[in-house]
Amino acid sequence: MPAQSKPKRSPTGLRITTALALLLVAGTLGWIWWVYAQIDSYAHQDQAASADAIGVLGAAEYDGRPSPVYRARLDHALELYHRGIAPLIITLGGPGGDQYTEGSVGREYLMSKGVPENAIIAETESRNTEESARRMVVIARVNGLHRLVVVSDDTHMFRIHAICAADGLDVLTSPRPRPATEEKTQADARIAHEILSYTFWRLHLH
Repeated sequence: MPAQSKPKRSPTGLRITTALALLLVAGTLGWIWWVYAQIDSYAHQDQAASADAIGVLGAAEYDGRPSPVYRARLDHALELYHRGIAPLIITLGGPGGDQYTEGSVGREYLMSKGVPENAIIAETESRNTEESARRMVVIARVNGLHRLVVVSDDTHMFRIHAICAADGLDVLTSPRPRPATEEKTQADARIAHEILSYTFWRLHLH
């Protein structure tokens, strides 16, 4: 029997597959560029203005002491507080791997700097950025807070603003100063992390 020849792929079908693949690549690159542009824009804006409270996103703590990154955020919030931006500070963050929580460590640090205890609310349950943002929304509603200034790292600001805005909270962003010693590779890694995290959040894959 003569050997059966393999069916040839239709040139039209091949062109359509190629075009769809190129569109997918272009769309992905366009999305990445748009998210990057938003991250970069928020990273270079300090929107701090009169508000009801200042929210500080938690970071690592070591045996009850804030890490350098967390301390920088708290110090920036303290500066805004002394400038009269808001009369209340909310520290956010759950367990840090020991008997302490990021929120309580932030509260103790601010109290050691002279902020009265009744001017601080410590949120001590959230485990990630999205939970912190949503807990902040709950705290704001319970306490009748209408506008907040949020403090975190510069590349973190766009995602936090987006999550809070999706829950109807009016937030202004105020990034802590970036260390002069930070290497470009560290900054690039943080931006890549934010692009992925924001994308997963938008796709409800978190």
